[in-house]
Amino acid sequence: MPILIDKPTQVAAAGNKPKIIREFVGRVNTKTESVSIAHMQSPQGWIEPGQTPRFDEYTVVLKGKLRVESKDGALDVRAGQAVLSRAGEWVRYSTPEDAAEYLAVCLPAFSPETVRRDPA
Repeated sequence: MPILIDKPTQVAAAGNKPKIIREFVGRVNTKTESVSIAHMQSPQGWIEPGQTPRFDEYTVVLKGKLRVESKDGALDVRAGQAVLSRAGEWVRYSTPEDAAEYLAVCLPAFSPETVRRDPA
């Protein structure tokens, strides 16, 4: 029988400004290690530290614009677009010009240990 996920769990976010992360599926809300699905809302001017995660991250922008930096340059991902960041690649997410609302799907699930953020 399908399992209803009644509501997400809000989890802490990294970055210079408050960002809202609501995890629907993942290690916190459903104790799922194979995948995480989270709804994100980041304010204009938000930037997080760079990272070299051990998971693939699929991001679908619902509103606004998300900037995704890599060693090869930067992409501006707008509402209605998506981006895939592969495991082992350095990446940094930000919303320097516009606030953004997006869904993030990580395979395997996101964890503080596997995100491998840059040292402060």
